[in-house]
Amino acid sequence: MKAARSSVVSKKGTPWGTIIAVVAIVVLAASVVTYYMVASAPKREQKTREEAAAAFAPSQQDPDPSKRIPGVVTATYSAGAHVRATERVAYDKTPPYGGPHDDSWASCNGVVYPNAIRTEKLIHGLEHGAVWIAYNPQQVSGAALDLLKVRVEGKPYTMMSPYPGLDKPISLQSWGHQLKLDNADDQRIDQFIAALRSNPNGVYPELGASCDSSIAPEDEPPFDPTPPGPDAKPMDYKGTAGTAPDAPQQSQTPPSAPASK
Repeated sequence: MKAARSSVVSKKGTPWGTIIAVVAIVVLAASVVTYYMVASAPKREQKTREEAAAAFAPSQQDPDPSKRIPGVVTATYSAGAHVRATERVAYDKTPPYGGPHDDSWASCNGVVYPNAIRTEKLIHGLEHGAVWIAYNPQQVSGAALDLLKVRVEGKPYTMMSPYPGLDKPISLQSWGHQLKLDNADDQRIDQFIAALRSNPNGVYPELGASCDSSIAPEDEPPFDPTPPGPDAKPMDYKGTAGTAPDAPQQSQTPPSAPASK
């Protein structure tokens, strides 16, 4: 009997099936962990950039920290002048960052527009406290484009779109403020956003106005690359009769406004 049992035991081979299954599970688990580590890296890096830019958050003592950012230019614009969707504005800057605009605004709550859209709608978003990242599609693509997107996607009062013919690779706009840059990894991008997005200190006209829109991003009217004609509205235009006024403001503090220090 002992000899028989020994013979049976000796016939049991190495459990290769079990070993292969275990190895496959370990490899799969490692692949999943690696995938999520790689996928989440841009967000972790962006969090680090935002933490570094926190020193540019506005406060009562420092109402417009963008004044400390090299390269920011400013201008003063009157607000509230609306034009019809069929009308153009002869803006004084490229891209513009204030002036007459459409009576409806482009959605500016973390929207990355894949195509260039009507400028007059974007300017209305700036009037509501948004930051608009414009980029030259001939100069910014791939990793650089992804680096801009992570600053915008899911971020309130932020929007991004290509701007054909832009004289620099990247241009940031808020109402009355602009910063043009060459590189998507420039720390001034995050500083500009921290300083001016939903700044509660009166640097944009319509404190508390919404950035939501009933129009889907893909349905926004396209950008018009042709120069404005002789019938374009000037920068001091007072508004077209019959255009809708902005909705009454519902609050005096923007939802994403940073707390005063």
